[in-house]
Amino acid sequence: MDRPSLPRAVLKAVRRRADGGGGAPEDGSPRISWWRRPGQSAALLAALLTATAFCAADAVAGSYPFGPRTRSVNDLGNQYVPFHAHLWDLLHGRADGGLLVNWQSGYGSSFLPDLGTYLSSPFALLVALFPRDEIDLVVYVVTALKTMSAGAAMAWLLLRLRPGRWWAAGLLGAAYALCGWSLADASYNPMWLDGLVALPLLCLVGEWALSGRRRLLGVVIVALAWIANFYTAYMATLGAGLVLLLRLWLGRLPRRRALRAAGRAAATVALGVGLSAPLVTVIYRGTQHAYPGRVTHFSPVPAEDVLARLLPTTYGFGSPALFVGTTALLLALALPFHSAAPKRVRAGWPLLVAAVALSLQWTPTHLAWHAFATPNGSPYRQAFVLCALLVIAAWHTLSYGTPGPRALGAAATLLALIAAVASGSGLVRSFAWPVLLLAATGALAGLLLLGRAERGASAAGAGSATEDARGFADGGGSATGRAPVSADGGGSATGGAPGDGPRLPSDGPHPPGTAAGPSTVPRPPAVRRPRPGGAPSPAGRRQRRRTALAGLAVVLLTAVQLGEATATSAVATRLRLAHLDDYAPWGARQQRQADAIARVEDWPRYRTDPGREQTVGNDPMMVGGQGAQYYSSLTADVLSRMLTALGDGWTSRGRNLQSLDNAVTDAVFSVGARVHSPPDPHQDWYARDPSPPSVSRQEVPPLVTVRPAGAAGPARAGVAAFGPSPYRNQELVLGARVYTVPRLTLRTGAGEQPDRSADAARPGLRFGAARRAAGALPAPKPSITARCPAGSEVYLWAPHFYGTARLTAAPAGGTGAGAAHGYGPTGRFRSDAAKIAAMQRLGRVPVSGRLRIELTPTRAGTVPDGAVGCLDTARLHTAVEHLKATGASEVSVSDGTLHARLPAHSTGTAVVAAPRIAGWRCAAGNGPAVPAEQYYGLIAVPLDGSATSVICTFHPPGLRLGTAVGGASLLVLALLGALGAVRRRRTAGRPAPHPTPTRPRERTTSAL
Repeated sequence: MDRPSLPRAVLKAVRRRADGGGGAPEDGSPRISWWRRPGQSAALLAALLTATAFCAADAVAGSYPFGPRTRSVNDLGNQYVPFHAHLWDLLHGRADGGLLVNWQSGYGSSFLPDLGTYLSSPFALLVALFPRDEIDLVVYVVTALKTMSAGAAMAWLLLRLRPGRWWAAGLLGAAYALCGWSLADASYNPMWLDGLVALPLLCLVGEWALSGRRRLLGVVIVALAWIANFYTAYMATLGAGLVLLLRLWLGRLPRRRALRAAGRAAATVALGVGLSAPLVTVIYRGTQHAYPGRVTHFSPVPAEDVLARLLPTTYGFGSPALFVGTTALLLALALPFHSAAPKRVRAGWPLLVAAVALSLQWTPTHLAWHAFATPNGSPYRQAFVLCALLVIAAWHTLSYGTPGPRALGAAATLLALIAAVASGSGLVRSFAWPVLLLAATGALAGLLLLGRAERGASAAGAGSATEDARGFADGGGSATGRAPVSADGGGSATGGAPGDGPRLPSDGPHPPGTAAGPSTVPRPPAVRRPRPGGAPSPAGRRQRRRTALAGLAVVLLTAVQLGEATATSAVATRLRLAHLDDYAPWGARQQRQADAIARVEDWPRYRTDPGREQTVGNDPMMVGGQGAQYYSSLTADVLSRMLTALGDGWTSRGRNLQSLDNAVTDAVFSVGARVHSPPDPHQDWYARDPSPPSVSRQEVPPLVTVRPAGAAGPARAGVAAFGPSPYRNQELVLGARVYTVPRLTLRTGAGEQPDRSADAARPGLRFGAARRAAGALPAPKPSITARCPAGSEVYLWAPHFYGTARLTAAPAGGTGAGAAHGYGPTGRFRSDAAKIAAMQRLGRVPVSGRLRIELTPTRAGTVPDGAVGCLDTARLHTAVEHLKATGASEVSVSDGTLHARLPAHSTGTAVVAAPRIAGWRCAAGNGPAVPAEQYYGLIAVPLDGSATSVICTFHPPGLRLGTAVGGASLLVLALLGALGAVRRRRTAGRPAPHPTPTRPRERTTSAL
């Protein structure tokens, strides 16, 4: 006698459920297309709505690529676009360097930490498909795709958490993707958007941990999330952990089963993070060696500002952007009053939302969210987690049926209270109120219409007409009606969200339009006989009316979501331009610079600097060449301090280094060609200059030079050996005395000596901003007078001066033809609390030896003692010729390896014109490779006269440790996979037990 088994229809349904609804139904009906299944349909709808609002907002704001206004503000133009341009060069074999070292920026910087910070997202690889001169469009497309993916992932997750209407899941998925954090903060920090995508995926991993399925895929998702952007992935992991804990509490699982589920989730995260360790540890060690910048302390914003950011079209830098759409907000507010939802659900999700909201404002939890370091810039980078919780709470409200008038009335009252409190915030502008009124009215009307359609369907009772109307109102179903739903709230057997086996016990009744029961075979459609004469029955008329109401509700809710998201994004785009630095997209200026560099570039024989007048903070990566410019969150401490001591300028509190146009530093760093461009016409800091870029050439030593024995002795402490004068510091690195630093006489426009600054951080004599009354003659300007050797080059070092400086022929009151004109270029200085100005070349000392520098301060600033240096170019030429004669005869560079051939019997110290960042190891001749020494911040290798070559290799700090951790995680994962395969094989070989006539403990439908 054959052993009893489950019906074939049940087995097929189980297989389709495990596959997410695929396969042909057992009744012979046509196979459902993948895009018509509820999960996929919801994801596609969310992505479509997101793309529509995202692009429409830029069109309304007149922003690139749909208008004349640039979208490259702040770090988007300074960092992300240039880094993607460098990635394009890497993928096409045109970059100077590789994955380990970026030789174009910062005279040689570690690239792997930057890759993991800015470019490790899988979306970044799309850059290879676009032309190089469309790099801004590439970043825009990548940003849009990330945002769309976040909406699709959230829609998929919502149907996994609770069954419901596919279109509602798509609408709320788009609400998450278009949340205020995404539109106002992450849109110009595209790397953060990977966290927006990761959060719903990590929540899905938590669901798999509950059911004990898809463990390998869960580990891969965690690893990809942490690789894509470990910073926001860390926040997303915390948020997904909170969701998992709440799901365990709502499910009322036995303690042992709950602990096993939590253990599976923790192991999945640990293995996933371990697989990402080769990149994450490199980034972590990079932050340890980075310039610290400004140390900030968290200060929470007022409560009215927090509540204001829940409303549409509000904007304020430094406040949490919590907008998720009025519909989602109303549904989340209605959950505690929704009588159809279980009490635990009505209490659990609102309490979690409130707890996370409070954690944004408390310093200890603020630090925990940000990996225990208050960030520079926006202090609410974890706000997307709260946005996700609001959307999930809204979905739970809707999944138990549309809230009734009482619940919606309570939600509307809470929304009015939020608006009343937020009215005291300066972030709510006048145009926000009509947008809020229209959005609230439309959302309430749509929800009331949807509720009426539901109640009509419920009142009609069981029947085919009711089933058909309910199928449309619920957004699912097929010709056979809506398929059964598992008792634990899973999707349907023929098209729900992807199933993963048994899930949590039911946390409440199923939404209207779903059925729960022991049957696993879809119910055949009811057969109705046509009425005589073809006249519609009363039930048919009621069905059409309910269908019309549901359709109108869908259209209304969608229009509200698209309208307010578009308006909010457009407002954020316009207001960002008002208070953040902005930069022009790739255009004629950058193309001319790139062409000029390409004509003279000869790396590694010498460097070609893109020039002092930069377009963005990372010009070398944008237009080519190899210079000092470098802007990254991981700018090395040794590089920033070394260049600052040599007279360079920076912004972003030391992490955005500028080019230094100085003959001595050009010789030190082997800059043999330099581009000179007029100021960027996109900026309004200075008058426009239509002249084309030019290139200057000079003889410089090779990349590797040899310094005499004992020259590096005082520099054992590295950059700490530098003194206060940048001119003397340059001489130390050069190894020769080439400057005259004269005594200065400083006078205000009135001829008086300025007051000395009392600020120790800005020493020197203080000058006020020049003022001119309307119609009055120009007032006399402050000046600096000194005496220097005739013909020497004049440099002015004034790091805390804001304005212009111009060298004139004679002191004030002098006579002669040369007294009225300048002898050199105008020096431009910009400084404030976050930036210092670089040393500037002003021209040559007149024959008399008396020089006068005329200052035009734009803001109050200081000029330090020893601000003027006069360079003897003849002495510099002698020093350069000596370094060329004793330096390397041949230098080759390949990614993280540098090889130099030296003259025989070289003694002293071989100095590589690159910053001695952590990770460099060098060997002289056939000697062992040891950590490189420093020569005033540069790479140094001792020579004993026997070596004729030097080889230096770069190993990013943390790479070995990360590789070991990643290898161990991979080994553990392989062992677990092997054990699981063995266990499954043994289980498959055993005979199945005879079924008992009683009902099984686990219902069959829990797997569907």
